[in-house]
Amino acid sequence: MKILDFLQKEKIPFHDLGLYKEAFTHPSYANESHDYKKDYERLEFMGDAVLQLYVSKFIFKLFPTVPEGTLTTLRSKLVREESLARFSKELHLGELLYLGIGEEKSGGRERESVLANIFESFIGAVYLDCGEEEVLKILEQTIYKHVNDLDYDDITDYKTTLQEFMQADQRKTVTYQLLEASGSSNAPEFTVAAMMDDMRLGIGKGTSKKRAEQQAAKDALNKLAH
Repeated sequence: MKILDFLQKEKIPFHDLGLYKEAFTHPSYANESHDYKKDYERLEFMGDAVLQLYVSKFIFKLFPTVPEGTLTTLRSKLVREESLARFSKELHLGELLYLGIGEEKSGGRERESVLANIFESFIGAVYLDCGEEEVLKILEQTIYKHVNDLDYDDITDYKTTLQEFMQADQRKTVTYQLLEASGSSNAPEFTVAAMMDDMRLGIGKGTSKKRAEQQAAKDALNKLAH
């Protein structure tokens, strides 16, 4: 599907079509292209900020008696990588991606980290091009409708759970140490250790540092449970 067809199908009253091409251009494509050097990273930055604001406003009004800590956890689950990748799939955003040859061959079009990134960059583009009203329409189709039915078991925030567990017992902060970064730029793998002082609590691997940290926290929790 072409970007123009997608925007018309979703009835987005766009003004700057080039902004959406930027939103769906992976860095690998920009690196390989001779005539197009923009990629989605700047719009991803903008979209992340927009999501933080509007998701916060939504759940703040929806749950008027819920304390700050619970709202923070809920927001983190709604806007974390696995969730955003799911919403991206619902909109079929992966079909719109401009990818470099290596990234295409390595499955970048289906990679959760990439899908999450382009959901954010798409939101950033819509916000800059069309404003709040059109952003809210997209959020109503995706994030907002999943507030009550999202499969939270599938996207457990292990880092928060581990931190709460350790602070309840010893009031110490869990930190994360990068042990290794391997693979190509198109298919990286990070190995991270969850640490408390000099003690290694768990180790995890992932295609991004954030995912590796979550896996390290999960490993630590599994060990602490035995």
